[in-house]
Amino acid sequence: MEEVKLLGYWASPFYVRVKIALKLKGIQYEYMEEDVLNKSPTLLKYNPIHKKIPVLLHNGKPIVESLVILEYIDETWKDDTPLLPKDPYQRAMARFWTKFIDEKCYPEIRKLCYVSNNEVKVNAMGELLQLLKLLENELIKDNNNNFFGGYIEIVSILITYWLGVIQEALEVDILKKEDFPNICAWADKSIGCSFIKENLPRREKLLAHYKNCTKPLFRGASRI
Repeated sequence: MEEVKLLGYWASPFYVRVKIALKLKGIQYEYMEEDVLNKSPTLLKYNPIHKKIPVLLHNGKPIVESLVILEYIDETWKDDTPLLPKDPYQRAMARFWTKFIDEKCYPEIRKLCYVSNNEVKVNAMGELLQLLKLLENELIKDNNNNFFGGYIEIVSILITYWLGVIQEALEVDILKKEDFPNICAWADKSIGCSFIKENLPRREKLLAHYKNCTKPLFRGASRI
């Protein structure tokens, strides 16, 4: 019998990505909640390099980094619900844009949440807006707004769900419908999918979490 365990943290979009993929594939697993401020010996044992969640344990073997885990899940449990597109070009593009989200967008979002210097945060928001414009323009090319299938829809919860909560905590408008109509429409469609919606943390709980760990962008500071 296969043994599948998942180490995660409820407020992490990277953990939730893996949770969604496992649920979509119908894979039974044991969940182990981590305290990201007091990392467990189990986490340090199975991810000694990065020391962070998520970690997927499959028959005792660890797989780390959410994008790597998603591809591992897709390749290990082949069924009628593939995450990545079958077409090689579409699959390559899906990988490209998911890396764009993680390697370009996420660092700026992280600065907005956790950097105390207000000027750095404002610059991060400006950079994020430029990055989102690139994504907005890419979505224009896809007339059906399906983009690249389940894989990127799962990965993009960082933009389609988390960013909406974070901007409310920061008391700023980032994803305005008038500026990003395609991303907003795509977000509504993606988050409306039952297999994603049912596995997201409650918005009120997530908002309270970010209000606790960040502060409004312009409160107590002049706008730049």
